[in-house]
Amino acid sequence: MPAKSKAQQKAAGAALSAKRGETPKKNLRGASKDMAQSMSEKELEELASTKRKSLPERKE
Repeated sequence: MPAKSKAQQKAAGAALSAKRGETPKKNLRGASKDMAQSMSEKELEELASTKRKSLPERKE
């Protein structure tokens, strides 16, 4: 499932990084913290790999 906004794509990237152990989980806040706990690595990878060019900054 592709990301619906740039903010969602960025949060998924941060959560994915923490899930892989590249960054500490204590640095996560807000949506990225929730994503890291509730989503699998594969789901996060799909969201984070969405191209950002045509996405709005935030979903209305």
